[in-house]
Amino acid sequence: MSDLQDRIQRHLDTLVGTDVETGVQVAVYQDGTLIVDAVASLADPVTGRPLTSRTPIFSFSTCKNMAATLAHMLVARGFLGYDSLVEDHWPEFGVRGKATTTLRHVLTHTTGLPAMPREITPAELPDWSRVCAALAAAEPRWRPGAAMGYHAYTFGHLVGELARRTTGRPMRELLREWITAPLGIEGQLFFGAPPESLPGPARLEQRAEQWPAVPDGGDAILAPWESGPRADFGNDEAILQADIPSVGSATAHGLAAMFDALLRGELVGSAQLEELCAPAYVGVDQVFGTPARMALGFPIGRIGAPAAERPVAFGWPGGGGSYAYADPARGVAFALTKTRLVPNFDTALSVTTILSDHLARMT
Repeated sequence: MSDLQDRIQRHLDTLVGTDVETGVQVAVYQDGTLIVDAVASLADPVTGRPLTSRTPIFSFSTCKNMAATLAHMLVARGFLGYDSLVEDHWPEFGVRGKATTTLRHVLTHTTGLPAMPREITPAELPDWSRVCAALAAAEPRWRPGAAMGYHAYTFGHLVGELARRTTGRPMRELLREWITAPLGIEGQLFFGAPPESLPGPARLEQRAEQWPAVPDGGDAILAPWESGPRADFGNDEAILQADIPSVGSATAHGLAAMFDALLRGELVGSAQLEELCAPAYVGVDQVFGTPARMALGFPIGRIGAPAAERPVAFGWPGGGGSYAYADPARGVAFALTKTRLVPNFDTALSVTTILSDHLARMT
């Protein structure tokens, strides 16, 4: 066992042993080599089912990394261009001021559709046609490209409907055929877990601290159900089996393996890789009022990175504390998934600090 693997494994065991966490996975690749594959505790404390490094965990927006990667693969394979008009492939979408929307706007969360239309609730999310029809008919909150606001759930359906219109295939199939099967990580990344895989995914637990509610109405942008992760949502079999490409089930190993393949040019070419860490939008997130620095499909910069570090790493965190990123400067692909949902990224920060210290000593 390497020193880094040992340090991270002991750290996870301590977090679980002190009841900070219930179940955690961490995986790290560097230049094609898996250097950390650590796991602690149980997938289901009620049944005692063990958590392994190959047990998928519903990880909310960390799975946007999969959707964004597929979007870049659509470009790499000639189905779309970054400046392709959405309405050219999805004619119903080009109404109510959305005719100028491009894939670039979708990837930078600047389409003006940050929230699901109010008639869409979690019960409707598995109905792909209904959700996409509601998005096509919606009026944007701003002119496409004029502002940025986190597209919590709409992002996946916007990418996914473009994928379906151009390839004829749903995102769950593209994920399997373009990423998990070729990389040998089948059963580790899902947009919609197949029924035969259940109850394979780990069971989520909600920590006592709650996310502040977003009021429904007035100037609120997100509906209350969009504003914070809930364990009951991620444990619901209908949601687990649904193709909802803004969220999904993943192992840390699967996410890190995907990002490693991306960094090594197995999924897109070197010119596209530069787009993944180049600023495409810098401004203020209209949903959260926080600074936003977006590449195409991903936020730029590592959680907890020192201010002096040039931000080239890219990757999505997920509500509840999961996180995955790729760092082209270090050749590192990192992922952490977890079963306890908390309103912070303290565990991810503590693990990435251990990793950064190790990498600093190796240089």
